Amino acid sequence: MNMGEEVSHLKAHVNTFYINGALQRASEQPHLKTNQKPSQINKKVGSQELNARLQKDAIKRAKELRHPENLEVTVWEEFQQEKPLLTHLQKPFVGFREKTVAVSRTCLINFERNKYSVEARAVGRQVQLQVYATRIVLRQDGEIVGEHERCFGRGKTIFNPWHYVPVLKRKPGALRNGAPFRDWDLPPAMTQIWTHLRGTSDGDRQLADILFAAYQHDIDVVEAACEEALKSGLRKADAILNIVSRRTNPPPPKAIEPPAHLQLKMAPIADCARYDRLGGSHATA
Repeated sequence: MNMGEEVSHLKAHVNTFYINGALQRASEQPHLKTNQKPSQINKKVGSQELNARLQKDAIKRAKELRHPENLEVTVWEEFQQEKPLLTHLQKPFVGFREKTVAVSRTCLINFERNKYSVEARAVGRQVQLQVYATRIVLRQDGEIVGEHERCFGRGKTIFNPWHYVPVLKRKPGALRNGAPFRDWDLPPAMTQIWTHLRGTSDGDRQLADILFAAYQHDIDVVEAACEEALKSGLRKADAILNIVSRRTNPPPPKAIEPPAHLQLKMAPIADCARYDRLGGSHATA
C-alpha cells in the first residue's frame, strides 16, 4: 500500500469513527451548526429540540451513506454491528470555559451582551464565570453566588430576585418598583400576605422581613408559617416570624434522670431563719 492509499484508508476510518461517535453522543451533548450564530438558533428552536433535530438528521444521513470500507452495507448498519463493542459512557462529559468578570454595584455581570444577577454579597469583587452549553455558573471563593440558564439573545437582563433580598433590609421600598421583583412568582400563601401588606403604611418593611426569613431558612418553612397565620386571621409580619421561629428553633432537651448515687436525698428547706441563727445575736441587731 502506497502513501496515497494509506491516507485514503485513514481518512475513511476517521470519517466512519466520527459518524459513529456523533450518533452515540448526539442525544448527550448540545451542538451548534457552525454556519449559524447562537442567537439565530435560539430564535428558532431550543437546545433540546435542536439536539433532537441534529440526531434525526445524522441518523438519516448514516442510513443513506455507504460504508467507505464495506460498500455492501450503510454506515448505520455498520454502526449497529459495532455498537455492542463500544465503551459505555459512565457519566456525562462536563465541559465549560471559564473567565473572570467584575460584579457591578447593581449585582450584575456582563456576558455576551447580556446581564446576569449574582448574590448581593459578591458586589465589589470579581467572580469566576463558568460557561456551559445551556447554563452559566458564577463562583466566588469556590462558592456558587449565581446560576442561570444561558441566554442566547442580546440586551437582556436575567434576574434572580433572591439575590437582592438582603438589600431589602436596607431599602424595602425597592419591592414596589425594583426590576428584580416584577412578576415574582411566590407560593400562594406568601402572595396573599404580600397582596394584603401592600396596602399598609409599613407593608414594604414587613414584606422585606418575611422574605429575609425565607432567604435565611427555607421558603417552604415561611410558606407554611403564612398558611398557619392566614388560618388564624393574622397577616402581620411579627406573627409570621413568630411562627417561623417556633418551627425553626430546636426543641428543648429532654430531662435526664440522674443515676441513683447522684439523686438528692435531703431536699432543701426554704427557711430564712437559719441564716439568722448563723450570725447569732449580731445578726438581729
